[in-house]
Amino acid sequence: MQHSQTHLRTRPILAGHLRSFEAVARHLNFRAAGEELALTQSAVSRQIQALEEEVGVPLFLRHTRAVELTSAGEQLLLAVSLALPRIDAAVRQIRQSAGRKSVSLTTFASFASMWLIPRLEAFQRDHPDIDIRIDASDVAVDLDMADVDLALRYGPAASMPAGALRLFGEQLTPVASPWLLKSSGAAGLRLREPDDLAQFALIEAGDAHRTHLEWLSWQRWFEAQGRPRLSPKRWLYFNYAYQMVQAALTGQGVVLARLPLVAESMANGDLIEVLPGARMDSPMAYWLLVGPRSAARPEIQAFCDWLQAQAQATRETLGEARDRDTAATPG
Repeated sequence: MQHSQTHLRTRPILAGHLRSFEAVARHLNFRAAGEELALTQSAVSRQIQALEEEVGVPLFLRHTRAVELTSAGEQLLLAVSLALPRIDAAVRQIRQSAGRKSVSLTTFASFASMWLIPRLEAFQRDHPDIDIRIDASDVAVDLDMADVDLALRYGPAASMPAGALRLFGEQLTPVASPWLLKSSGAAGLRLREPDDLAQFALIEAGDAHRTHLEWLSWQRWFEAQGRPRLSPKRWLYFNYAYQMVQAALTGQGVVLARLPLVAESMANGDLIEVLPGARMDSPMAYWLLVGPRSAARPEIQAFCDWLQAQAQATRETLGEARDRDTAATPG
């Protein structure tokens, strides 16, 4: 088959023959590929010829008793081997979810693991016919474009779009495990005032001083307590809030925690608020955004109602005086 640059096409190829190409490339045999695909050997051969015409170059070298991939064929096989399994997986998921009610949401990992997931069992118990899909990522998703129904986000009101529903705000407070406090007490160490923190390891986000979350830092809390020069025994740094809290739960130090995310651990006694009179208000809050194409579906409405009921319970735990429902509309 003769090919030249003038025969090369610029439009996308038809995808129908790619599965035959992948089978032949895997077996390096037209007959074996045909048996796998329930096609005759000649049918597979015609499909490969048609694909080569579409691509514009040979994909196989045909020998008397075998075939061999060309460099172009190897390049195409690399792409097809990645694409076909993803397509098959997507089709399986579509088939499995056809006719089922589902809610898909995106949120950041710490909020998913520390606030949302521990509460989900109650929703699933009351709504066993609704599937839940959670995408935990720190990357904000565009609900107008993505295949996601809801977003749970974190930030100040000024950064939220119009119509965002405020779930609750937050305060920061030092917490530690009862085991750490007990063992420290036995060693003669006490935690009764901010200065006592100098005797303990303090846990903090490693990038708190280099990001817009600088106010989460112990240094900000020290300044709020009038002790800007306070320094701890040592530092422990982690990337995520749930890692920081996990370290505190295992007695490795004191963490300046986001109160909404540790309220459950404090309620069951796994963490203790060591200086309850020294809470620091945060300018940040937690928000619910509903995708415009999803708002009218009954399962979305049910999940949003449940979320807001859970948020109300968290507001009561935090002692929030006001119930602000939405972000300010940009003007």
